[in-house]
Amino acid sequence: MKKFNIRKVLDGLKEASSSTPTVQVGPQENHLIPESIQSEHFQLCKTVRHGFPYQPSAMAFDPVQKILAIGTQSGAVRIFGRPGVECYCQHETGAAVIQLQFLINEGALVSALADDSVHLWNLRQKRPAVLHSLKFNRERITFCHLPFQSKWLYIGTERGNVHIVNVESFTLSGYVIMWNKAIELSSKAHPGPVVHISDNPMDEGKLIIGFESGIVAMWDLKSKKADYRYTHDEAIHSVAWHHEGKQFICSHSDGTLTIWNVRGQGKPIQTITPHGKQPKDGKKPEPCKPILKVEYKTTRNGEPFIILSGGLSFDTVGRLPCLTVMHGKSTAVLEMDYPIVDFLTLCETPYPNDFQEPYAVVVLLEKDLVVIDLAQNGYPIFENPYPLNIHESPVTCCEYFADCPVDLIPALYSAGSRQKRQGYSKREWPISGGNWGQGTQSYPEIIITGHADGTVKFWDASAIMLQVLYKLKTAKVFDRNRSKEEKGSTEVSDEDPFAIQILAWCPESRMLCVAGVSANLLIYRFSKLEVTTEVVQLLEVRMQCELNDSDSPDCGGGEQTSGHPTPRASPQTSGPPSHPSTSSNNSDSGNVPCLKVRNAPLKQSPGYQVDLVVQLVWVSGEPSQQITSLALNSSYSLVVFGNSNGLAVVDYIQKTVVLNLGTVELYGCNDPYQRQPRSPRKTRQPSGGLCDINEGSATSEDRCKSPTSVLTSNSNLQQFYNGGGRGDRDNSFSRSRSSSVTSIDKETKEAISSFHFCETYARKGDSILTPCLFVGTSLGTVLCLAVTMPPAGEQRQLQPVIASPAGMLVRLKGSVMRMSFLDSSGSHLPPAYEPWFEHVTTDGEERVRKRRPVSVSPSTSQDLSEGQYAVVCSEKQAKVISLPSQTCIYKHSITETSFILRADVVQMSQGACLACFCANGHIMTLSLPGLRPLMDVNYLPLTDMRIARTFCFSNLGQAMYMCSPTEIQRITYSQEVCENLQEMLGELFTPVETPEAPNRGFFKGLFGGGAQSLDREELFGEVAAGKASRSLAQHIPGPGGIEGMKGAASGVMGDLARARIALDERGQKLGELEDRTAAMMSSADNFSKHAHEMMLKCKDKKWYQI
Repeated sequence: MKKFNIRKVLDGLKEASSSTPTVQVGPQENHLIPESIQSEHFQLCKTVRHGFPYQPSAMAFDPVQKILAIGTQSGAVRIFGRPGVECYCQHETGAAVIQLQFLINEGALVSALADDSVHLWNLRQKRPAVLHSLKFNRERITFCHLPFQSKWLYIGTERGNVHIVNVESFTLSGYVIMWNKAIELSSKAHPGPVVHISDNPMDEGKLIIGFESGIVAMWDLKSKKADYRYTHDEAIHSVAWHHEGKQFICSHSDGTLTIWNVRGQGKPIQTITPHGKQPKDGKKPEPCKPILKVEYKTTRNGEPFIILSGGLSFDTVGRLPCLTVMHGKSTAVLEMDYPIVDFLTLCETPYPNDFQEPYAVVVLLEKDLVVIDLAQNGYPIFENPYPLNIHESPVTCCEYFADCPVDLIPALYSAGSRQKRQGYSKREWPISGGNWGQGTQSYPEIIITGHADGTVKFWDASAIMLQVLYKLKTAKVFDRNRSKEEKGSTEVSDEDPFAIQILAWCPESRMLCVAGVSANLLIYRFSKLEVTTEVVQLLEVRMQCELNDSDSPDCGGGEQTSGHPTPRASPQTSGPPSHPSTSSNNSDSGNVPCLKVRNAPLKQSPGYQVDLVVQLVWVSGEPSQQITSLALNSSYSLVVFGNSNGLAVVDYIQKTVVLNLGTVELYGCNDPYQRQPRSPRKTRQPSGGLCDINEGSATSEDRCKSPTSVLTSNSNLQQFYNGGGRGDRDNSFSRSRSSSVTSIDKETKEAISSFHFCETYARKGDSILTPCLFVGTSLGTVLCLAVTMPPAGEQRQLQPVIASPAGMLVRLKGSVMRMSFLDSSGSHLPPAYEPWFEHVTTDGEERVRKRRPVSVSPSTSQDLSEGQYAVVCSEKQAKVISLPSQTCIYKHSITETSFILRADVVQMSQGACLACFCANGHIMTLSLPGLRPLMDVNYLPLTDMRIARTFCFSNLGQAMYMCSPTEIQRITYSQEVCENLQEMLGELFTPVETPEAPNRGFFKGLFGGGAQSLDREELFGEVAAGKASRSLAQHIPGPGGIEGMKGAASGVMGDLARARIALDERGQKLGELEDRTAAMMSSADNFSKHAHEMMLKCKDKKWYQI
C-alpha cells in the first residue's frame, strides 16, 4: 500500500493557491531584470483625514489647551488645534456622538454616544485612544456635565434620573438623584428626560437639573433633596448661569427666554421673546420657533452677552438659520448658510464663577465651521485656516501628485493669494493649541479636486497637511444665461452642467485639461500675468454616431461612417484615412453644443487661463456621449479624449483636430469582434450625467458592469455624486460581472477607457523610437497610433501633426485601466514633457515660443537595441510586453471574482511598482517588470461608489480617496512613511499652566460670600454612597491606558507629558505622605499634652493616693 504523504498534499495546495506570475513562451532568461523593490518595503496605514467632519452632531472646547473637538453621527471625533494640527478618532461601535466634554487642561475627553455608552479618550498621545468605557444597560443617556477640575461626571437620562461617574476609574457612584425626589411630591406627571445639568458657579453643592417638560430643580447634594423648584408652561431646551450664581436663564420651545432668581421660585423675573412681535395691547407676543440653546456670558466692564440659536418667528419662511447676539440694548442677528448644530462661546477664563469675558463664538453648522469675533464691531468672522471647504461644491473627481516640481506650489500660492476674500477679523485664529510634528518628509505634494459647479481646486498636501493654493472657475468661459430655446430638449436641464468629470495635468509644463459632463473640454495654460481674451478659441467636434442597419465598418478605406452625412477631410488632417473634422458652420440644424461659450471679452487673472475650448456638438437633437478618458502631453502639444463613439486628437497649438476616429476604425480590417450592426437608440442619456442613479438615467443592466465599462461610467459617477448633499442611496458593489471579452455578443459597444503618450517602438520589429499614442478600450484591447510631429520652431506652427493607426499591441481580460513603459533596466519611463514658460508678454499679447529642446524620457539616450517594456493593466489582469518584439513576457491574474477600480504605475524610492485598488476592498502592489505580488491588504471590505471614483495612487507610497462627501482620507503603502508617521503627527496636548482662580476679595472671604467648595469624594465615594447596581452599567477597559501611551507617544512633547504624569503621581503620593505625617504629629502632640496633664495632676500625690 502506498504511503500517504500529507506534506505533498499541502505543497500541492500551496502551489495551486499561489498567484505567481505566469511567464509566457519566450526566452525568459533574456528578461531577468534584478528588482530592488521587495515586500518589506510596503506597509499600509492611514495617515491623516482632511475636510469638514461629515454629519456633525456635537462639539466641545478646552479653553486652556485651546483645542476643539467635533463629534459626528457616524461615531467619529475630529480634534483641531492650531492650523496644521488635527486628529481623527473613531468609536468602534459607530454610534452617533451626542455630547463631548473635555477634562479641561488634563489631556482627556469624554464622549457620550447614542448607544448609551460613555468613553474616556487619552489625548496625551499623538493617536488618541480610549482609556475606559461605560455602557448603560437600562437607561438612555440624554445629557452629561463635568464641572471644572472635578473627577465626577453627572449623567442625565431619559427617565429623568441623574447618575454620577468617577472619570478616573470610570465606575458608577452609588449616589443617584431620582426624578421623583427632584420634582414636587404632589406632581403626578413624569417631568421628561433630563435636558440640562450644571452646578451653581458659587456653590458646588447646589446642582440645577432641567427637565424637558419645563421643570427645573435646584438639588442640594449634601442634604439630598431639592431646595427650590421652578416651573414653566413651555418645554425647556437649555439653561445657562450668571457667573454670580444668583440668576439663571432658560430657553423654551415657544421662542422665549426666562430669567429666574435662584431664591424666587414662583415666576421668572423676566420673560424675553427675542424675535417675537410685541403687540400694542399688552398681550403676549406671538410664539416663535424653539430657542435650541442659550448662553449667558458676563463682562467686567460692560453689559452681559446673551447668545442664542433659533427662536425666529414662524412668518420668516425661507429665512436662513440665525445666531442672535444680544449685548445690552443691541441685538445682532447673524445669518448662517446652513442649519446650526451647536455653538460655544469662547471665554478668557475656565472658571464659571468669574467674569467670563467672551471674545468669540464657534458655530458648528451642518456643513461648515464659523468662528465669530465678539471683540470687534459688526462681529466679523475669522478666516478659517482649516481645509474645511473641500465640499463647498460637491467633489466629482480627484487627482494626487506627489514629488512635484519645487517651484510649482509657490507659483500656485502666488496666483491664489489674489483670490482671498476681504472683511475677515484681524485677530489671530482663537483655536491655537497643540504643536506641529517634526517630520522629515519634504517633497511637494498637490491634490487637485474637480467640483460640480465647474471649479477646480489645487491643494498643497505636503507633510500630511492640506491648504488650498488656487481656485479655478471653469464656468466663467460659458454663458450662463441660456434661454429655453437654446437648451434644446427638456431632458438636458441639468442641475450641474459645468461639473468636472475628468482631469489631466502636466506638473512640469503646468498645462491643465478638464473634461466636463456636458461633453466639453477646456485646455488651460498657466501665466503669472493678467490678460484679456477678446474671443475664446472654440473648436467644435462632431463625434460619430452609433452604426445603423444600413451602415457597417468599411475595411477598404477606413472611412468614418455614421447615420448622418458629415463633411469629409479637413485641411488640417492628412494621411491615409480621411476623417470628419470640426465644423462650426454645419448646415445640420441639430448640431448644437451643450453649453454656449461666451462672446464677450474674458478678463483672466494671473493663474490658469483658458487657451482652447473643445465641444462635442449634438447631432440631430441627440446629445453627445460623455468623455470617458483623457490624456495630455505638453511635449507634443496634443490632447486626446475618447468616449463610447471613438476618440479625437487635438493640437492645441494650431487649434485643430488631428484625428477623429470611431473605435471600430482603429482596428481597420483586423477587428477581432464580429459586431452586429444596430439601429440608433431612440433615447440617449442626457449630456450631464451627474444626477442620481435612481432617477432613471441608467438601466439595471448598466449597473451590472464595472465602473470602467462605458455604459456605466456615467451612472457610477452619478451614484458617487449623490453624497454631495443628496445622500447615498446605493453604496454596494454586489454586482456579478463576466469578462468583457467573453460577452461580445451582449456588448458590441466598445469605448475608449485609457490613453498613454510615449516615445517607443510603434510597430513590431521597429528599430527607431517614435512618438506614439497608446489607446486602451473597454473590451481589453490596446492599440497604437503613430504620431508624426513637424520640426520644431516655426514649422510646428504651420505643418500639421499626423496620427495614424499602427496596429494592435495586446488584448487582456476586462477594460484597460492603465498603461506605462519601462526602459531595458526596468526603470519607469515618464512621458516626455516641455518645461513651463511664460506665454503672455507684459502687454498682454501671446508670445510665440521658439521651442526649447523638449525634455524627453531617458529611452532616447539608451542603446536602441536594448528595447523597452510596456506595462498594461486591465480590471482583471496585468501584462508586461517586450518591445519591439511585442511578446508577452509576464502575465499576472490580479483578480477573478472582482475587478480593479484604480491602477497606477508609481515610483517608490526603491523602484517602480504597479499599485491596484480592487472593488472587493483589496489594495495590492506588484513588482515591475516581474509582476511579483508584494502586498495584498484587505483595506476596505465594504466600499462605496464615492471611494471607487476618487481613489488615487501617487508616487512615494501615497494614496487618497474621498471617505465621505466632505472628507479626504490619505493613506500610505510605504514602510518608510509608516515608520516616520509618528514623528510627523502633531501633538494635541501641551503642558500649560492652569490660570489662577479668581480672587475672592477681602469682604467675601470675611463674610463667606465667595464660591463654596464641595468635597465630592466624601459624598460620592463608595464609603458614603455605597456601590452602584452592577446591572445598571458595564465597565469596559480601553486599549489606550498609560502603558499604551508610553509605547505610542514619542518625541520631546511625549516625554514631557509622561514626565508630567509621573510628577503628578509622585506629588500626589508625597501629598498623601505629608497628610499622614501631619496626622501622626498631631497625634503625638495630643499624647504629649495628655501626658503632661496627667503628670501635673499626679505630681503632689502619694503613690497610694493615685
